[in-house]
Amino acid sequence: MAWKVFISARTFTHVGKEAVALLRNAGCEVTLPEAFGGYKADEVLRRFEGYDAVLASPDAFTADVLRSPALQNLKIISRWGVGYDSIHIPTATEQGVVVAFTPGMLNETVADYTFGLLLAISRKIHSAHLAMHQGGWGSQWGHDVHGKTLGIIGCGRIGQAVAKRAAGFDMRVIGYDPTPGIQCPTINFVSLEELLRQSHFISLHAALTEENRGLIGEKELRQVRPDAYIINTARGPLIQESALLAALKEGWIAGAALDVFDSEPLPKESPLRTAPNLLMSPHNCPFARETAEKVSTAAAEAIVELLHGRKPRWVVNPEVFNSPKLRALIK
Repeated sequence: MAWKVFISARTFTHVGKEAVALLRNAGCEVTLPEAFGGYKADEVLRRFEGYDAVLASPDAFTADVLRSPALQNLKIISRWGVGYDSIHIPTATEQGVVVAFTPGMLNETVADYTFGLLLAISRKIHSAHLAMHQGGWGSQWGHDVHGKTLGIIGCGRIGQAVAKRAAGFDMRVIGYDPTPGIQCPTINFVSLEELLRQSHFISLHAALTEENRGLIGEKELRQVRPDAYIINTARGPLIQESALLAALKEGWIAGAALDVFDSEPLPKESPLRTAPNLLMSPHNCPFARETAEKVSTAAAEAIVELLHGRKPRWVVNPEVFNSPKLRALIK
C-alpha cells in the first residue's frame, strides 16, 4: 500500500523537485500544501491526520499530538534540517514513530549567513541600504570587525564553522558550550561570564534544551560591553526577547541581529519590529539553493528508506527500532 506523505517544510516553495520525484517514484502519495509549516498543535492534528510520513518544518509534535488517534498512521517524522526541539522525542519513541533529521548538511550555509549578519550589523550595511532607498545620502557609522573578539556560544559544527570564518578576519575567538566536553583547537574556551564581558560580537549556536532556554537574559545582557553586538541564528528562545528589547532601547549593547524568534512567524505587533539597532530576517539562514536541494533530498530519502524496510541513515531516536510498538516494518 502506498504511503501518504505530507511535506510541511516551507523550503519546498522554492526547491525540492528532486525530493518530491524521489518520493513519488517510490510510490508515495505526496501532499504539498498552499500554506507550509511550521504548524501549531491544532494544525498538526488537522493537517496530518491519516498520513504515514511528514517531511517536517518545526511543526508542534507535542506529546498530546503524538498520542492522538488522528496520527495513528504516522510512522516517521523526517525533519528538514538539524533542529528537532519542536518534537517530543520520548513520546515519539513511546508511540513507535521514527524521527529522522539531516545533521551536518547546513553547517557551512548557516555559518555563511551568520557572518553576513555580523558584517551587516557592525558596518550598518542594512541601514545604509535603507537610507539610500529612501533618497538619503549620509554616513552610517559602525565598528570594525578585524582584530576584534568573537564569542561563540555553542561550539558544535556550526559554531566551529563560524570560528573558521572569523580567522580570516584576524579575530580572536573565544567560546562557551553548555554541553561539557566540546573541543576545538581554534577556540579558546572560557566561562559564559568571561565570554559576555570580553566579546565584541556574541554569536549563538547552541541547541535549544529546557536547561538553556532563556540562556541570555537581563543578568547576562548587563554583563555585555556597550559596544558589543549579539547575533542569533540558532533558536529564538535562547534569548529572552523582553530583556533584549530593553538592552537595545536603553543602550546596554550596540545592536543585535536575529534570524530566529520565540514565536515564528514573528507577530506583526511584536515590539522587536520597531526596536533600534536591530537587524532581523525571517529564519532565512538555511535557505541557500544548493544546500537546500541536498537537505530536501536527504529528508525524502529517510522516508523512502523506511518505506522499503530499511533504517534511515540519521535517526534521532534509534532506540525506537527495539520497540514492539514500532509502526514501520523493518526487514
